[in-house]
Amino acid sequence: MNATACYFVNWMEPENTAIARGLRRHDPDLLDRLIEQYQHRLLRYLIYLTSSRETAEDLFQETWLRVLERGGQYDGKHAFNTWLFAVARNLAIDLMRRKKPESLDAPRGEDEAPLDIPDSAQPSALDVVAQRELSERVMAGLAGIPADYRETIVLRFHEGLSLEEIAAVTGAPVGTVKSRLYRGLNALIPRLKGAQG
Repeated sequence: MNATACYFVNWMEPENTAIARGLRRHDPDLLDRLIEQYQHRLLRYLIYLTSSRETAEDLFQETWLRVLERGGQYDGKHAFNTWLFAVARNLAIDLMRRKKPESLDAPRGEDEAPLDIPDSAQPSALDVVAQRELSERVMAGLAGIPADYRETIVLRFHEGLSLEEIAAVTGAPVGTVKSRLYRGLNALIPRLKGAQG
């Protein structure tokens, strides 16, 4: 292991341990910091997962309540965001099971307006328009592929999780994650090319 990797591991370990300790104590300042740090990523993930901003916002709040109630379950051995996304994913799956028998891969209705994906940066007006058009194409393409592929793509490219972290969030083996990513991209790319025309 090189010096940089060693430093990274040693730096991450105490931070995760401190988060775990703070969650066990129900530290309100820690929770505020975590919400501020992860709010955009978590909401964006939930929007892509559910294809509904309203549902995503409800799950967002429920996820943070669950973190507050059951934060002691986070052991600090893995990255906090991996545990957070797993909590959110489980809540989304539970909600979808209760709501209707459809799976997460049910396509979004054609008459629904595209969803706004929150972003913490302040781009120019031209960037906003270009990004919105791209987001609409990507959202439409993602809505048409199976939920497990969609989720893997969002976690990998939007959230920047490693394959191992995605496996931890989804409970699937790394080989399955790789397969879902490959198949999902193969299903998504033609949809994006077709949307450009």
